[in-house]
Amino acid sequence: MENDTARQSLLPALLDRTPQTTNSDVPKIRRYRRCKSAPLPEHVTPEINGNKSLPRSESFFNKIHPSFRKVAICLVIYLGVGTICFYLVRNQIVGKKTNGILDAVYFCVVTMTTVGYGDLVPNGTLSKLLACAFVFTGMALVGLILSKAADYLVEKQETLLISKTLHIHQQLGRTEMLKELEKNKVRYKCFMMLAFLLVLIVVGTIFLATVEKLDLVDAFYCVCSTITTLGYGDKSFSTEAGRVFAIFWILTSTICVGQFFLYLAELYTERRQKALVRWVLTRRVTNVDLEAADLDNDGVVGAAEFIIYKLKEMGKINQEDIALVMEEFEDLDVDQSGTLSYSDIMLAQSSQTGR
Repeated sequence: MENDTARQSLLPALLDRTPQTTNSDVPKIRRYRRCKSAPLPEHVTPEINGNKSLPRSESFFNKIHPSFRKVAICLVIYLGVGTICFYLVRNQIVGKKTNGILDAVYFCVVTMTTVGYGDLVPNGTLSKLLACAFVFTGMALVGLILSKAADYLVEKQETLLISKTLHIHQQLGRTEMLKELEKNKVRYKCFMMLAFLLVLIVVGTIFLATVEKLDLVDAFYCVCSTITTLGYGDKSFSTEAGRVFAIFWILTSTICVGQFFLYLAELYTERRQKALVRWVLTRRVTNVDLEAADLDNDGVVGAAEFIIYKLKEMGKINQEDIALVMEEFEDLDVDQSGTLSYSDIMLAQSSQTGR
């Protein structure tokens, strides 16, 4: 028994390869007591086997966010089905044609993003019905699914921005920097999306000027009419290389513009919310406020009641939210003491399982 205890005590020391430091070198850390009624955190001790190596890191595909994988799958399915359908009815589509499959993918993307240049137009009954069906499903995909992909890209750029900012502002603490970044999160999203949009505009203008042989004004004009889904149709992608580029560029640029204006609206709403919070916190408290904050009508306003009242004024919560939380509290307070304890939680769980 003593040998087993000695092995267990030596095991963490063998695993810890960090250099040892004296007590004088290590700053004192404030310890916080855990509430006795709180459940114990689940701790799983990793199995150690001297014959087996450490587990390998996950593959790149597994590290991708699940929502982004779903977006990619849905987009591939939509483009695949649309390409097959429009390729089968290619004889009912008139306009500037280059390659059958390429034109089908290009027409599917132009229809889905509602750009509608007019360089390829459905001319038969079946092709028109397919175009009507795919334009509605395409708008739903762009609005509901593809926006998640744009959010994923923005979060990646935001993570890069955070890491760079932390290196630049080393004089500030990590906690202060993270608070600052969290406070300006929407602003950073707007800046990153605006920068990405400008890059797409420049790339599209240069490509149209060099490959499609348009002058700079016409190229910029075509870019603006495309990313805003205006699509006059007098200028468009007419070569094979241009349409291959357009398949990816139109999708990315139209989604980027939509996300940029969405973040602008979110930034405006956030600023109005912050202005309301400042007004609530700086205005003078009156007797009317105390009467409204006194939830239990005992003539005294406690800290919890005051916080709830201020949060209601800020628009953070409403009376319905408070009622739902109080209902849950009353269900957990089995002994009707007005407080929650570990025994209350256990009794409430046992009563729920017994139903």
